[in-house]
Amino acid sequence: MIRVDLTQKLKEKNMTSKELANIIDITEANLSILRSGKAKAIRFTTLDAICKALDCEPGDILKFEEDEDNVYQ
Repeated sequence: MIRVDLTQKLKEKNMTSKELANIIDITEANLSILRSGKAKAIRFTTLDAICKALDCEPGDILKFEEDEDNVYQ
């Protein structure tokens, strides 16, 4: 499973989720869904905006975790 991990980057930039949501022009609720791992997808435009706001690469915030329930064969 791919998840969006913003916690460390937000801390590094001394930024709150609310501030990031305002900068990238999405609702705090949608940003919360991304942060909680409940999102099923992310638009490239949103990912691009996050990376610009946090001055990072996609690989800095996208993490892969093995999902034992959905092992592909």
